[in-house]
Amino acid sequence: MKTVCLYFQVHQPWRLKKYRFFNMGKDHNYLDDLMNRSIMQKVARQCYLPMNALLLKLIKENKGKFRCSFSITGIAVEQFRAYAPEVLDSFKELAATGCVEFLAETYSHSLAALASKEDFTQQVKLHTAMLKKEFGVKPAAFRNTELIYSDEIGAMVAEMGFRTMLAEGAKHVLGWKSPNYVYANAIDQKLRLLMRNYKLSDDIAFRFSNRSWDQWPLTTDKYVQWLASEETPGEVINLFMDYETFGEHQTADTGIFDFMKALPKAVLGNGALEFATVSEAAKKYQPVAVLHCPHVMSWADEERDVTAWLGNELQNEAFAKLYAQKEKVAALKNPDFDYVWSFLQTSDHFYYMATKWLSDGDVHSYFNPYDSAYDAFINYMNVLSDFIIELDEALAAKGAKKSAKAAKAK
Repeated sequence: MKTVCLYFQVHQPWRLKKYRFFNMGKDHNYLDDLMNRSIMQKVARQCYLPMNALLLKLIKENKGKFRCSFSITGIAVEQFRAYAPEVLDSFKELAATGCVEFLAETYSHSLAALASKEDFTQQVKLHTAMLKKEFGVKPAAFRNTELIYSDEIGAMVAEMGFRTMLAEGAKHVLGWKSPNYVYANAIDQKLRLLMRNYKLSDDIAFRFSNRSWDQWPLTTDKYVQWLASEETPGEVINLFMDYETFGEHQTADTGIFDFMKALPKAVLGNGALEFATVSEAAKKYQPVAVLHCPHVMSWADEERDVTAWLGNELQNEAFAKLYAQKEKVAALKNPDFDYVWSFLQTSDHFYYMATKWLSDGDVHSYFNPYDSAYDAFINYMNVLSDFIIELDEALAAKGAKKSAKAAKAK
């Protein structure tokens, strides 16, 4: 019997407002509250609420045999609290069923794993604490931002105590091997890896409404035949995708909700398929091999690398300047500065600066508030420059206060 492992990523960034050079030193409110509210409420209405209601119904109808996994960023949860508390309540209802697993990740959907082990660890701790507080769960499995993975990143995750991690089933890493098995990290073989079957995942996430696709329309029966087929060999089929696939990327009029409504019954009725959460699947099957991934990969774009975020000079300059402030923020120990530092790390800010506008252009432009990569860069750097001014002033004030105190003590 093959196991179907459904995993959904839930994330919305805090979008920055149009921040001019002349705002620097005067305006320290960086967020576009109106846009953030508008987008969150739209996605809640079209995706989160109807899809959560559907999943809850499917879990009950199938008496717990339908199971799935989520990761929800801390920044998304903050927006639920601020703009759509009913969404947070609906996720809590799913958590209460015991049929939904919540995975750990970086709190702010950041690229910290590429910059700082210390900051990466801290963000994961923050996210784990949020999951405990909001959903009463302690995560056992991990997914990094945009499935960014390498042998070294996997070893850091294992060191934090996780025993399961998600990764992209990239052809240039797997070679002839199938993504439909459990693998082990090359440095710490106790860490089990579940590899995304990108073809079957993208059939739903990207091709579902594409009328020029030779398999359109994608019916539930046809899809389940593919899952059960001998042409899909293996033990666990990992279907990982953005949760916004449902109702946003694929709108309701495409039939995406009807497809999902029929999927559990068709899978369970097949006799050769079952559902499991990420941790259940990793526990059930032994790793078939060690996966060697010395270079960083992700689930983004055709290249499956990190060039979507760090592929041009604009992105690299912004990223380097941001992380150059790490020690200053740590020295201040001020929650206000910590908070801004956190949301400025969100990977989306760097994604908006991407200049890869060919086959993946529609993906890069999704909910992009900027007209060009250069506009995104200028806006971000203006915000970051003001933040640095504030940081330096706060550090100078702290230093002066410390000196005055020392002088007084003498």
